[in-house]
Amino acid sequence: MDYLIWAGGALSLTGMIGLVWCVIVVLRAKRKGLDDDQLRAVLQSVLPRNLGALLLSVLGLMLIMVGLFLR
Repeated sequence: MDYLIWAGGALSLTGMIGLVWCVIVVLRAKRKGLDDDQLRAVLQSVLPRNLGALLLSVLGLMLIMVGLFLR
């Protein structure tokens, strides 16, 4: 069951990279000094990716826990 642990770790790491990417995109948009409508558009485009990255992280952590329980 070690493969579940490693797969979960890779999935979690991918999700964390996605979360960091979302933070970087929003910080860049804020530093550009966009007006409210443009900033809202950026946030609306990043939100689904942010939720997807969070889901990947959670699923990866769940795989790790299942792998540890079955070990």
